Amino acid sequence: MLVYTDLLTGDELLSDSFPYKEIENGILWEVEGKWVTLGAVDVNIGANPSAEEGGEDEGVDDSAQKVVDIVDTFRLQEQPTYDKKGFVAYIKKYIKSLTPKLNEEQQESFKKGIEGATKYLLPKLKDLQFFVGESMHDDSSLVFAYYKDGATNPTFLYFAHGLKEVKC
Repeated sequence: MLVYTDLLTGDELLSDSFPYKEIENGILWEVEGKWVTLGAVDVNIGANPSAEEGGEDEGVDDSAQKVVDIVDTFRLQEQPTYDKKGFVAYIKKYIKSLTPKLNEEQQESFKKGIEGATKYLLPKLKDLQFFVGESMHDDSSLVFAYYKDGATNPTFLYFAHGLKEVKC
């Protein structure tokens, strides 16, 4: 199994059990999340509760909870939204923090593609949710989530160069 950690903080952000698609010249990874239900599982044993004097709400479990699989699995922490000015400031700081951690070839492709990726994200700002890893470190990579037109499940975006592949 492969786990992808934040190159800046070491937080786990993704694994190979969630397939990704490269977009924006490989600068961004796009991953489909899913809403899942956590909690007690309702098992149908074939009995007829009305014939067995069962109550109206028998079998209803209030501990069940709907979560997004990626957010829950990697304990992502939602962050406040950014306006355009704040987001551009974050990107500049992120480039400055990440670039020294990349090898020469990665630095070149990151510098070439980050402007296009930023232009891709800017018009979506009002629709994006922002997440960081569980340590909630100030200098961490952001993970972005949004709903494509008509989608019921969120799509997540990761900066590919900000991820480190770790074999487990």
